[in-house]
Amino acid sequence: MSKVVNVKNIVIGEGMPKICVSMVGGTIPELIEEAEVLKYCCADIVEWRVDFFKESLHIDKIKEALIEIRKVLIDKPIIFTFRTSKEGGKIDINTKYYMEINKAAIETKLIDIVDIELINDEKDIMLLINQAHQNNIKAIVSSHDFYKTPSKDEIVNRLVTAHKLGADIPKIAVMPNSTEDVITLLDASRIAKEKYIDTPIIAVSMSGKGVISRLSGELFGSAVTFGAAKNSSAPGQVQVETLRKIIELLHSSM
Repeated sequence: MSKVVNVKNIVIGEGMPKICVSMVGGTIPELIEEAEVLKYCCADIVEWRVDFFKESLHIDKIKEALIEIRKVLIDKPIIFTFRTSKEGGKIDINTKYYMEINKAAIETKLIDIVDIELINDEKDIMLLINQAHQNNIKAIVSSHDFYKTPSKDEIVNRLVTAHKLGADIPKIAVMPNSTEDVITLLDASRIAKEKYIDTPIIAVSMSGKGVISRLSGELFGSAVTFGAAKNSSAPGQVQVETLRKIIELLHSSM
């Protein structure tokens, strides 16, 4: 039987895919404004993309921002994500700071899920996962390719590797250059979930070509999809209200 991930009042891996919307504000006032909007929108989960934050190289400012975000988003699960430039993010930072910033966020206990990049050394990934679990925080272990779609075997391998390292939710997001690439991602997601992984997974094919992957997770095994409120954090994201209507329609037909 597949496991689920419980964060606040949300059960990931059961029923319809849960909808996550990213906050990409550059300042604390902008983040508070975004949070106020997302507090009442139909998103299930909120992700803070810290690499968009202008003070992201200052841990004290990140902690200050987290306090303000949590004051608004009392009941919604928050994912803390510092996406590095190697994985399609806005800022290039070294491993030492990457570890420090994620440890600091975990220690605040103001987040519910931390996103850890699979590109890191396995020992560092496991260290962050263990620290997260000690603080009752879940861990996504993620891999991104903003240029291409790897082979089906490689996609499955990355998801399985994240799972073996202890991820509560393995994640992969890739860029399609053809329709076949989208099918590759969807089938790899199905295989990983059916054969190898007993936790929820996230599998996304980006851009307009890959939008079907954001809608069809329930059929192919992906438990979370990403939508946009005001600003998107990745290519191909659908407005959250439209996304929910489509997912509800597909769910009611299964």
